[in-house]
Amino acid sequence: MPPSTPAPSQPGESTSVSKSPPREPLHEMAETTATDYWNDSCSTEELTYAIERGAVGATTNPTIVGEVLKKEMHLWRERIGEIIVEHPTWTEDEVTWRLIEEMAQHGAELLLPVFEREGGAKGRLSIQTDPRYYRDAARITEQAVRFAALAPNMQVKIAVTQAGVAAIEEATAAGVNINATVCFTVPQALAVADAVERGLERRRAAGEDVESMTPVCTLMVGRLDDWLQVLVKRDGIVADPGIVHWAGVACLKKAYGIFGERGYRTRLLAAAYRHHLHWSELIGGDVILTIPCAWQRLFNASDIEVVPRMEEPVPAEILDELYRRFPDFRRAHDEGGMPVEEFEAYGPTARTLRGFIASYHDLAAVVRDFMLPDPAVR
Repeated sequence: MPPSTPAPSQPGESTSVSKSPPREPLHEMAETTATDYWNDSCSTEELTYAIERGAVGATTNPTIVGEVLKKEMHLWRERIGEIIVEHPTWTEDEVTWRLIEEMAQHGAELLLPVFEREGGAKGRLSIQTDPRYYRDAARITEQAVRFAALAPNMQVKIAVTQAGVAAIEEATAAGVNINATVCFTVPQALAVADAVERGLERRRAAGEDVESMTPVCTLMVGRLDDWLQVLVKRDGIVADPGIVHWAGVACLKKAYGIFGERGYRTRLLAAAYRHHLHWSELIGGDVILTIPCAWQRLFNASDIEVVPRMEEPVPAEILDELYRRFPDFRRAHDEGGMPVEEFEAYGPTARTLRGFIASYHDLAAVVRDFMLPDPAVR
């Protein structure tokens, strides 16, 4: 009898069979379904936790970088000082962007083993272009090309405004793996997918590689939910309070169906978590879920069953009430709900861009305190 085969037990004899501990829900999802997940941060501690549990990517933006710096200043304090000394003529903007780039490179290095294991299909770190460029396609494209060269596994985030859509096509044609962001609606997602297709076809016609490219389009599902709750208060809308929690999920499921029908090469990603529907309702889809570490821990400690639900439609009565109560939901959910010219003025877009720009200025202020300390503060 081979040593690896246990001897049969005799009647009345107790046996003890060692079992591996059950996988946490996110790890189970990553291993048993088509759904991938990323860590919604470049924090060293948080990204390490996520990778150990099956995460295959990570993301940054000005808000995230500021939060990471607060948590892990001990890892960056010395390096910020070195950047300032190494570049005595640099402005605080230049120092801030070097810091952002190096934090992204560090996250990309942590993900490099995943990238190599997956043959480049996964294991990327997303770095966001300057949110202040949301009206300037040329500047967005130039910065995207620079960021793409920072590491072999870099993904570049571009806000889905009118200028952003143009930049997505140009950056894709230049070989940049894009991650469309500041995106909440079906019309925005479709504009992104069409722009990527144009860029890929231009790249193919030029004899350049397209097979290894992994474009992504984020829908910030929780921020659409947030916007409807703002409208409830602003416009005095009386509706079932639970229906707004389905808005982002409904738009992502609608976009997912269209992407599949049309064979788009862009992969959808859900971000901006507010509740477990933003995870549980999307399990099973060939999508990416970018989840903050705090939500990862909650989901992993939950008893929510890992069951594919992406193909399950949003209940008709919920969709009906969202349509009746919220014109801005119709704009978000209908395929032709708004033209590209209206993207940047759409409520969630304007609010998110304002937030990212404010976060960038907050981050630059932290750098300013290193460069020009307040002499009144010891």
